[in-house]
Amino acid sequence: MTTHRRIRPFNTKVTYPEQNLDNDLCHAVVTRGGTTVWFRGACPQDLDTSESLMTTDPVAQTHKVMQNIQQLIGEAGGKMEHLVKLVVYLTDVRHREAVYRTMGEYIKGVHPVCTGLTVVALARPEWLVEIDATAVIPD
Repeated sequence: MTTHRRIRPFNTKVTYPEQNLDNDLCHAVVTRGGTTVWFRGACPQDLDTSESLMTTDPVAQTHKVMQNIQQLIGEAGGKMEHLVKLVVYLTDVRHREAVYRTMGEYIKGVHPVCTGLTVVALARPEWLVEIDATAVIPD
């Protein structure tokens, strides 16, 4: 059980009824003590080999990105429930719903704060999504 206080939790299916989304987010997260873990932007690549997931499917790329975040938070001694902030970078706003629906599978019940941006490009031309994460693992 996490000790983080989530202020004004909401689900995107209510906030964005015109979009097919189902993400548990909130407006602010309050943490106290603990260990803060700052993640590098997670990309659709293998963590051991740095090889890109060679697909143009935003859903597959998002699964890989979220699996990488899940693996790294575990290696840091935490769980997905310790996520407090996500920043989503997309190269095409038309992928937003697919990316957010997929990301939502990994953060169900967590309610991190989240910001989304559309950018011209990411570090590799084949990448469609990158997600920056921050977690606080309670003492």
